[in-house]
This record gives sequence, structure tokens and C-alpha cells, in this order.
Amino acid sequence: MNKKTLILIGFILLKFVLQYALISPEYDLQRDEYLHLDQAHHLAWGYLSVPPVTSWISCLILLLGNSVFWVKFFPALFGALTLVIVWKTIELLKGNLYALVLGSLGIVFSSLLRLNMLYQPNSLDVLCWTLFYYILIQYITSEKNNWLYLGAFVFAFGFLNKYNILFLLLGLIPAILLSNQRKIVTKKELYFALIMGFLFIIPNLLWQYRNHFPIVHHMKELAETQLVNVERVGFLKEQVLFFIGSFFVILASLYALLFYKPFEKYRLFFGSLIFTLVIFLYFKAKAYYAIGLYPIYIAFGSVFLSDILQNGWKRFLKPVFIALPLLLFIPMYFMAFPNRSPKQLVAEKIETHRWEDGKEHDLAQDFADMLGWKELARKTDSIYALFPKTENTLVLCDNYGQAGAINYYSKKGIKAVSLNADYVNWFDLNVYYKNLIRIKTFEENSDEFKTTSPFFEKAFTGGQITNKYAREYGTTIFVFANAKININKRLEQEIAKEKNYKD
Repeated sequence: MNKKTLILIGFILLKFVLQYALISPEYDLQRDEYLHLDQAHHLAWGYLSVPPVTSWISCLILLLGNSVFWVKFFPALFGALTLVIVWKTIELLKGNLYALVLGSLGIVFSSLLRLNMLYQPNSLDVLCWTLFYYILIQYITSEKNNWLYLGAFVFAFGFLNKYNILFLLLGLIPAILLSNQRKIVTKKELYFALIMGFLFIIPNLLWQYRNHFPIVHHMKELAETQLVNVERVGFLKEQVLFFIGSFFVILASLYALLFYKPFEKYRLFFGSLIFTLVIFLYFKAKAYYAIGLYPIYIAFGSVFLSDILQNGWKRFLKPVFIALPLLLFIPMYFMAFPNRSPKQLVAEKIETHRWEDGKEHDLAQDFADMLGWKELARKTDSIYALFPKTENTLVLCDNYGQAGAINYYSKKGIKAVSLNADYVNWFDLNVYYKNLIRIKTFEENSDEFKTTSPFFEKAFTGGQITNKYAREYGTTIFVFANAKININKRLEQEIAKEKNYKD
């Protein structure tokens, strides 16, 4: 085993250690993670929230025991593989050991530590972007057609993971057409590869068609509730922060792609970055959607800097570029990770955080979304056990986080549902329900008890989430026993109403 391989293994191990060490045990899983894990029990070629790949990984996690260790393992793995692809890109571009170390530090000590902390499609999305760009570089270097087919497969797999990869293609097409690599469009192998990729994604497209394209409703809802709060200036500011330790490396890559002779044939990557960012800005996308753009540019920049910093006074800058990711990680350590208790983070008041609602809060939204779930599941379990025939008891939640968390942590085998997100398709109406446990997000002057209790013989409040740092703080458990009405019929009406709304 040579020196370079040992160093790469060291970086991979460091990546895994950091991903586990940067989360305090006081935090639960994050809201979205529960939904993704529940998809393992409802396999399909598509979901209202995401394409199918996440459910496949969830199945693997379930087979491995469904523990938090494995939930955290896979995003960490995808981050480590992104590091490996950048390493291989640097080798392909003939970078030396300094370039390899510089590029690896830029990947490890970056926003990817935060992104790879959560079990969401985003970590695999970044890996697919980076791998696709690597394959494109391989094709440009060798002009071997097998890279076109591999690129089509990676793009299709990335599409089945997260539709966000379409932005990669939208930014890449004009960049290719305006570059010397436009000759690729004359190759019949390109179109064979495109057909192959299309065949891979057909099952998901058919699912979208049969379900009246829920992605359209999802994007519309996203635009109305979240993207409306996105500021384009803020988007650009955050791009700088994602890889702040390698900011000058990325700038160096853009200069090199324009003026560095060995990179002349890769010049289309300059245009690709510009076009992709412009498209993201036009659609007012969330800032983190663009993270997948940058790892490949860290590879370009590392190779360029390792070449020009060889001689004269410039060689004294080499340790500076190495030190920057490490030094800038220090403030990142205190600001970007849930490595201290919520009480301590709020007390420190290092910064405020803007949530998707457009308002400023003391705790990051992701962190607030990692609190209160075990408490909710424990209290729901204790109430569920009061009913002698639990199979006739419906646990109906306001949102997918509540339903998913109860299902993940429940010791009583609860199968909670919701009219929110994918859970609207997961109701078991073959069971005749007599009792209702209603999980209700806190609202001022809520009339849930007053509105629902007349339809049951018995009603009481069973508890609420008391963790004041949780986004779900105040979420209340209402209990209604011995229904006077046909709950199933009412459910069918509500489910139909929700599905018609989505249509």
C-alpha cells in the first residue's frame, strides 16, 4: 500500500469519525429522516416527496437493524465517496500529492459535514453531480464512448434520487454548445446513451403520470411556502460559505479553466458553473441545491495551484492554502453543528437563523427539527396501551414528522398516519376504527377538542411536547374513544379531498 493510498484512507476515516462526533446524543433524528425511513415499508416507483432511490436505501437500513448508526452511516458514506471522486479527478488531471491533500481538506472541512449529517437525498445528490462531472472529464480526456453510457446511467440514477440533478443538465447543455466540445452532439453514441438513461427513469415517469404528476403540486407548494422567502442576494452569499475554506481554490479553478493551457479542453466547465447558477437564481432555488456544483472545481483549482506554487516566493503560499480549510473550520465547528445542547446553543447566541417561514430564530431549523420526537412517541405509546384493542385505534398526525417519528420510536407497533405528504397514501382502511389519537401541532386557541369530542363517548388530552427548543414544542396529543360516527367513512372523504387538492 503506497503513501497516497494511506493518506486517502486516513481522510476517509476522518470523514466518518467527524460525521458521528459532530452530533450531540441529546438530539433525535431529523424530521425528514423519519419519512424517508418509513418509505421502506411502502415501496413504490415514486413518492409525493422524493423519487424512489431513498426508499431503496431505507430498505437496506431496515435490513441492517434500522438503528441510528446505520441511518447516519449512509450519508457519511456518500460524503466519503464524494471525497474519493475528487481525489480520482485530481489524479486524472495529473495533480501531485499537494493537490490531493489540498482538495481532500477542501471537501472534508466544508458544508458537506453539515449536509452529510442528515439522512436525506442531498448527500447522494452531491455525489451524483460530482461523479457525473468526473465521467465527463474522463470522456473529454479519452473520447471513449463507454463514458457516455456510464454518464447516462449516473444521471438517471441521480434523477431517481433527486430531481435537482436536472439543473446540472440545464446548465451543462449551453456550456457544451458554446465550447469546442460541441462536436459531442454529432455522435450517435450520445443519443444511444440518452435513450438508455431514459429507459431507466421511465418507471418513475409512469408513476408520476398515474398519480397526476404530484411533483408539479409539490413544486408549486414549495414555491408558495418556502421559495417565496428565498432572497437571491442571500443565495449568492451562501454559495461563498459552503466551501469557505476552499473559496480561493474554486476561484483559482475558474481562472485556470479560462487561461491555463492544460485545462483548455475542459473550458466548458467555466460556462457550466455560470449557467447553472443563473438558472438557480432565476428559479429562486434554495442555496444548498447548488452544493453539488463545487467539489469538481476544488479538484481543478487544487491541481492548478499545486502547479503554479512550485517555485519562487509563491511556494510560501502552499501552507496558507492548506491551513485555510482547517482554520475556517473552527468557527464552523461552533456555528454549524448540533454538537452542544440546545440550551447551550441558544444561550451562546452566536447567530440567529432564518427558517423556511422567513422568520429569524435562535436555533437552526434543522436542530429544532431534531428535538421532541422521542418524547412524542413515548407519550403516544403510553396512551395507545390504554386501549384493549389497539388495532381499532387510529393515530392521526398533523404532519409527516410526527407520524414518522412515532412509527420509528414506538414500542407498541403503532402505524401512525397523516394527511400530509406520502402518508396520505398509506392509510389502512381495511381496519374498522373506533378510537382516535389525534396529534395536533400547537395552535393558539385550538378548537380540536371542542370540534371532535362530540363524535366520541369519551375525550381527554393526553399530553404534549414540553421541549421548548423543539420546533414541535406544544404539539398536543388529543384522545377520543368509542366513536359515535363511522371514522373510516370520514377518513375516506378527507383522503379524497386531499388527493383532489393535489390533482
